[in-house]
Amino acid sequence: QVQLVESGGGSVQAGGSLRLSCAASGSTFTGYAMGWFRQAPGKEREFVAGITWSSGLTYYARSVKGRFTISRDNAKMLVYLQMNSLKPEDTGVYYCAADSSPGTNYDYWGQGTQVTVSS
Repeated sequence: QVQLVESGGGSVQAGGSLRLSCAASGSTFTGYAMGWFRQAPGKEREFVAGITWSSGLTYYARSVKGRFTISRDNAKMLVYLQMNSLKPEDTGVYYCAADSSPGTNYDYWGQGTQVTVSS
């Protein structure tokens, strides 16, 4: 079992930046791929960014590529999402997720942190 806790959300004006953090605890973190997802009001949850265990590969949704950066510190069991040039359409609840068997569905989820971008 892995527990995930997100932090760093808040309210920001368009063009601003936020950095989300995800702290993992519990059983081993080793080998887990990690991801960030978001859910806007009235919409389905969508993939935002993903990163492999070694950080050798990162993946981004087309809507955030070039503006968001995912990274991780395996020794501290932390995952980050640096969000720059934020837009109102980035508003939503952001969730951290862990995939214990990379290539399959994410199987651990945090409770989410709210990000609100005003125009």
